[in-house]
Amino acid sequence: MNFDYNEEQQLLADSVRRYLAKAYDFESRKKIVAGQGWSKDAWAQFAEMGLMGLPVSAEHGGFGGGAVDLMGVMEAFGEALVVEPYLPLVLAARLLKNSPLLSGVVEGKTKLALAHNEKGARFSLDAVKTRASKKGAGWVLDGDKAAVIGAPVADHLVVSARDDSGIALFVVASGKVGLQAFRTMDERLAADVVLRGSEAQRIEGGRKELEEALDVGAALVCAEAVGAMKFTCDTTLEYLKTRKQFGVTIGTFQALQHRMVEMFISLEQARSMACLACSKADTGGDPRAISAAKIKIADAARHVSQEAVQLHGGMGMTEELKISHAFRRLTVLAREFGDADHHLARFSEISAAL
Repeated sequence: MNFDYNEEQQLLADSVRRYLAKAYDFESRKKIVAGQGWSKDAWAQFAEMGLMGLPVSAEHGGFGGGAVDLMGVMEAFGEALVVEPYLPLVLAARLLKNSPLLSGVVEGKTKLALAHNEKGARFSLDAVKTRASKKGAGWVLDGDKAAVIGAPVADHLVVSARDDSGIALFVVASGKVGLQAFRTMDERLAADVVLRGSEAQRIEGGRKELEEALDVGAALVCAEAVGAMKFTCDTTLEYLKTRKQFGVTIGTFQALQHRMVEMFISLEQARSMACLACSKADTGGDPRAISAAKIKIADAARHVSQEAVQLHGGMGMTEELKISHAFRRLTVLAREFGDADHHLARFSEISAAL
């Protein structure tokens, strides 16, 4: 298996990193988080760079890219701890397929989010209690969705709901729903969504398409976690080279060198699994690979983030250091789209059925 990006993918990832290094440094990020929680300027620049068009088909002005094409972008976003809700837009755009909304998405004018999770679902794909009912020529939705990332700034939501045929997909204007907005532990915008007779339009697809989209989300979260782990390892290594104790830099202590090496080993193992997950997500043919990657990413994220805090000492958990923010992001990413326990059970269930 080839773990290298092709030339176009590498150029895109490099251009995203250059922009983020210049305009999305830690101080800039802190101002964004302290303000509205997302940057309109950064969002417009993402659109200018073509990122919004990556998951959109060419017939709607996009590039028709898959998870492998998005992997480098998500890794760069992970390094910078980007808070803008890009991944929710990617997944919702994937499900919309042929919607006229997609042209606005490509231009950066239309923001989307995916509303699937419900309270008590514990990552179950089928735990959908939201109901869809026919009303005239359209549909209305009744139910509640929990912790929808990006919902406070989304113009439209792609919502999973049950009708008489099973799980179906609908698009709802954000003005038709109730939102209870909050910030997540890792400083992203989210909301609980309240649907009470909310007018909706049914879109093509159902359970199968939803599962494929969530698998793409899990794979791309793996890539984002790799980026966050890379930042964490690089920053911790630099700290060990500069922090002095007992008259020498602490990086000269062999015990700390061994711990640092173990962190980089975890990073590289996670990177390989993220590559595998993204390649399989594009084909939709091996959900076991997605779950295997998520299990490994959860383990590596825990190891790398906790070791980084330990090697920084008490200051590793302070707001002033980006390491503490990376710790929070990695803690959340390890659980997003299913934690290790969920994916271990899923892996076992699929394997038993083979």
